[in-house]
Amino acid sequence: MDTLTIDNSPAPFPTDTAKAETMSPNHHFDLATTPLREVNSALHGDISGEIVIDNPAGAHAVAAGVNAPVKITVNGHVGYYAAGMNQQAEVVIDGNAGTGVAENMMSGTVIVKGNASQSAGATAHGGLLVVEGDAAARCGISMKGVDIVIGGNVGHNSAFMAQAGRLVIRGDAGHGLGDSIYETRIYVRGDVASLGADCIAKPMREEHLEELAGLLKAAGFADDDLSAYTRYGSARELYHFKVDNASAY
Repeated sequence: MDTLTIDNSPAPFPTDTAKAETMSPNHHFDLATTPLREVNSALHGDISGEIVIDNPAGAHAVAAGVNAPVKITVNGHVGYYAAGMNQQAEVVIDGNAGTGVAENMMSGTVIVKGNASQSAGATAHGGLLVVEGDAAARCGISMKGVDIVIGGNVGHNSAFMAQAGRLVIRGDAGHGLGDSIYETRIYVRGDVASLGADCIAKPMREEHLEELAGLLKAAGFADDDLSAYTRYGSARELYHFKVDNASAY
């Protein structure tokens, strides 16, 4: 079962923000003058092309629930649940993101140019989440098929009960990485403070190197040395309750 590979490779996307700055958007919204409810309502309607949102000023749920093949650029910091439940859209946040960015996303791409608070990509089923800076605690908890690439470090209990998908951490990981993990694959370039219950280091075979290379390329980090990464996954000892393992639960 450990050799099973899932074709869940994310599609490459442009990471050059200068292109976005020189292109004229089809739709432009300024949250300093337009209520967020009106902006999100427009994003849930019949909309297409390039969309720019200015002055988010830490607003919550910016570009949440979008289900259209559009590109949305948010110029500034956002609060809770930005781009949550995303489907199809490419959302670029040119700033930091609060709790639950890309929470429960189904498809598409979400890129955070800064740092992300806790629970980034929580419960997400598909698509690609890239955080170019650090992500706080519980990154990727209960992830169910999403691919997450973190440019820096992650906090404690990241990938807790992670079920499917791939998590790439280019920096260090906090305590309890992969606690009670199922079949998610974790790749870490830096140090791990401690592993959670049932999470162990695993061999990096050729298929894993190819998978990691594809994820890094899609996220804009193609120059990384793959040999510096360690793969982590489930020891599969806690899938079914055994009284001898009671202290590990």
